[in-house]
Amino acid sequence: MALLWERRVEGRLYQVRSAGRTRRLYTNGVFHSQYNPVRPVTGSVWDLLLLPAFFYAPGELRRVLVLGVGGGAVIRQLCRFIRPEAIVGVELNAVHLSIARRFFGVGGAGVVLEQADAVDWVRRYRGPGFDMIVDDLFGDYAGEPQRAVFADADWVGSLSRCLNPGGVIVSNFTSPLELEVSAFLGDAACRRRFRSAFSLATSRNYNAVGVFLDKPADTRELRERLKRIPLLDPRKSRGVRYHIRTLAL
Repeated sequence: MALLWERRVEGRLYQVRSAGRTRRLYTNGVFHSQYNPVRPVTGSVWDLLLLPAFFYAPGELRRVLVLGVGGGAVIRQLCRFIRPEAIVGVELNAVHLSIARRFFGVGGAGVVLEQADAVDWVRRYRGPGFDMIVDDLFGDYAGEPQRAVFADADWVGSLSRCLNPGGVIVSNFTSPLELEVSAFLGDAACRRRFRSAFSLATSRNYNAVGVFLDKPADTRELRERLKRIPLLDPRKSRGVRYHIRTLAL
């Protein structure tokens, strides 16, 4: 991919690379975001962060909170396919927010980007609840992506307090093992907060995305709704590709 933009800020190297209309964000060599407005299915983990929205009927998810914006790929996907009334993106890194606006086209009606420590923001938040919360807080260590916040009982509780009844928390983990040992599954009190849970994966990543819903849900609903959208239909050659597994609560 061609180097479109590069800058070193406080010892961290930021790069935006392009191939046609595809944009990729790299920070210290770690791949943080990819989006193409013509082909919004990335084939990677950002698709998994979007998919849980389709456990809900159109119009049910009105308010979405995205923790960890990066280049904003999942925000672009949500705007494209879900069109919630409000999306709040919280990101610590000011350079990432600038890149999201300038190179990934993140913005528009209903989209608010805030520069803040997401942990502090969530714990202090006292506003209206959210129907969907995407927990995608990642940094890097030794050239590899690493979760920035350990998903312990305190964190799960903080997220749950921001969630509307019947809502969903979507949490990205570096591996299935990291998901399994998180408080979402390892703490009995946290498990009781939810009524359905799933794990999402793709063949292109080792990540495991946990999906925790405050309502009964099954995979049939998800499949049927995806089939109605040509750009996402898994039966199509360019549709979304994913593996899903039901988790015991």
